[in-house]
Amino acid sequence: MSEQNQQEQQQAVFQIQRVYLKDLSLEQPNSPAIFLEQEAPSIEVSVDVGAEALAEGVFESTVTITVTAKVGDKVAFLVEGKQAGIFEIRNVPADQLDPLLGIGCPNIIYPYLRANIADAITRAGFPPVHLAEINFEVFYQQRLQALAEQQGATLVSNGSTAVN
Repeated sequence: MSEQNQQEQQQAVFQIQRVYLKDLSLEQPNSPAIFLEQEAPSIEVSVDVGAEALAEGVFESTVTITVTAKVGDKVAFLVEGKQAGIFEIRNVPADQLDPLLGIGCPNIIYPYLRANIADAITRAGFPPVHLAEINFEVFYQQRLQALAEQQGATLVSNGSTAVN
């Protein structure tokens, strides 16, 4: 029986404990005059992903989206939302934990954030902005590459060189 208990203890666990809206802000610095503009606004979107350990085997993963709409040089609106999730993750190999937090968890959280941002923009009186799907695997790989390049640049600027 103890062998069966050991196998159960070693089985990987991945459970969503909670998904919640951590932060949402809306700014309309040029309202109401901006509603009289005839030109369609240009939209800029930025994305950020984060994760932190809360307790043994419990992690918070966050996705932050900032949407800025401008008509010419005037900001029509700026919406920033941060959606988070608390996940129980146990018995996952160390080399798989970071990708799970950087890819798997954001894939679960993002649809909620997308809906919350579209709702906030609509409630602000603007046509909804439908955010595109995000390939968090590609986003994760790009972040790793940028981090590696940054560390390489730091090594070069410090005068250090790698020796084989």
